[in-house]
Amino acid sequence: MTMTMKSERLDKFAIAAALQEISSLLELKGGVSRFKARAYQTGARAIAAVAGDIGKLIQDNSLTSIPGIGNALASQIKQLHLTRSSSVLEGLRKEFPPGIIELSGLPGLSPAKIARLHEALGVTSIAELQVAAEAGRVRDVKGFGSKTEQRLLELIANHDRDHQTEKRFHIHQAQRIGAQALNYLQAARGLKAVSFAGSVRRWKETVGTISIVASSNRPEALIEYFVRFPLIVKVEDQTGTSCSVLLAEGARVLLRAVQPGQFVLALFWETGSRAHVNKLQEIAGRKGLDLNGQSLKIKINRAKKGKSLSSGRRPLEIRNEADVYPLLHMQYVPPELREDEGEIESALNKTLPEDLVTQADIQGMVHCHTTYSDGKHSIEEMARAAEAMGMKYLTITDHSPTAFYAGGLNLDRLQRQWEEIGETQEKVKIKLLKGTESDILSDGRLDYPDRVMEMFDVVVASIHSRYKMDSEKMTRCLVTAMRQPVFKIWGHALGRLIQRRPPFECDVERVLDVIAESRAAIEVNGDPYRLDMEPRWIREARKRKIKFVISVDAHSTGALHNLKYGVAMARRGWLRQGEVLNTLGAKDFAKAVRPA
Repeated sequence: MTMTMKSERLDKFAIAAALQEISSLLELKGGVSRFKARAYQTGARAIAAVAGDIGKLIQDNSLTSIPGIGNALASQIKQLHLTRSSSVLEGLRKEFPPGIIELSGLPGLSPAKIARLHEALGVTSIAELQVAAEAGRVRDVKGFGSKTEQRLLELIANHDRDHQTEKRFHIHQAQRIGAQALNYLQAARGLKAVSFAGSVRRWKETVGTISIVASSNRPEALIEYFVRFPLIVKVEDQTGTSCSVLLAEGARVLLRAVQPGQFVLALFWETGSRAHVNKLQEIAGRKGLDLNGQSLKIKINRAKKGKSLSSGRRPLEIRNEADVYPLLHMQYVPPELREDEGEIESALNKTLPEDLVTQADIQGMVHCHTTYSDGKHSIEEMARAAEAMGMKYLTITDHSPTAFYAGGLNLDRLQRQWEEIGETQEKVKIKLLKGTESDILSDGRLDYPDRVMEMFDVVVASIHSRYKMDSEKMTRCLVTAMRQPVFKIWGHALGRLIQRRPPFECDVERVLDVIAESRAAIEVNGDPYRLDMEPRWIREARKRKIKFVISVDAHSTGALHNLKYGVAMARRGWLRQGEVLNTLGAKDFAKAVRPA
């Protein structure tokens, strides 16, 4: 009996790449196949994210325990792992000519036209199509002509320009995609250390290039290993110590590989931001130091007998990033703060906050939705999930009546919700707080009667409809809302949806002035599509000694993990532990936010 050797079996990344190819080909088929395409894309992501040995899951017939993997998908994954092939993929490849996925990236080039180009000219890539069009051979293919040929050349030029423009991913997407690359690198022979750098490590809202720094005694071998990553669709640039690649989801990954002794400074250098690093270089130069991405050297003078002084440079030992800043007579600057937005001057003056809030400081989940409005899980499910994460309390803040599109609660349903909160409280240890995400109406009122508002444990007040307001009207609306006598938390303050909707216009500083004199706090929203308010406004609010909460804006149990994004935004805004109300215990938090 012939057996497939284990070494010949596909690993999870190669399987994910095959599933991604199936998804792309099904998408090209169109019609009902597009639904299957989404399932295969979900499967590709799920398999790439599997921890441990995929072979063990297959052997135990437990692939379907992975969310997003059904029986049909599990069968194809097993085929791919054991035989390095898939009946579905092979069937699709027979339906389409080679290179169709790349060629279909040109608008208007249907699968049928690509098939004709392949049959007539042997074209299998955009580069080959460009050569054929420039030679005047495309115009002779049935269904094409000179005008179409010229149009194709224009489309190819536009396509090249578009691919030179950096595509940006939300931070949570960049982390997920980058984790696949890190996971692959961690299996490399001789790897000593590896870390995210760049804007991922600084927790920027969006990421263009996923930057990674890794160390090995043989950096060149590490680069060669990485460019074999099955999810790579294009190697854009490669040297002995770095490479830039495009992955199947369109993300660009930049890997820099260094010797172990260079890792710390390389990580510092590649974390950036460029403005932060450049200013530190200037400071180092004034102090007789030479700072670069490989070393930190100090200038030394040597006097020889009978001769004038000669100079040289001696490298300083750097064990971690915390060693760099004291050599420049500065406090350590955490990665989230490295934007050249005042952190360098504060670090030089020893006034940079050293007790920035951390995820471990947070004791309660704030701003959570359930099935009573537009959440996916029940009160009990949300409570048990938060409890499993070690939280001491959970605020249930479903929508108010004005948000009818989100299942906002009228008074009857609100009463039933309160009853269920009481019933659930008897089953769980975590403290449950009755709350609302109350709409701020156009005149600045909140949309429950005052007598009801005073009965809540916590009120999040949010703008959900912009009411076609200009800056002045929106400012007046918010000022009125923040002056309401109940204590409230200003929810997702400026209403932005990153890359989809800009913040609404208002006089933010005027609103902050009112909050500083009112019974209000500000939410740092952890929803990775919101991350509102942005760091510059957090810093402005801090100057006014305004308090904050870090929220998850969770509409499911999984979204409770938005906490890390909220904490990262808070840190980028220089928020200290004592400035965040949900670092308090349950009793103190409830007292601090009580509306009445």
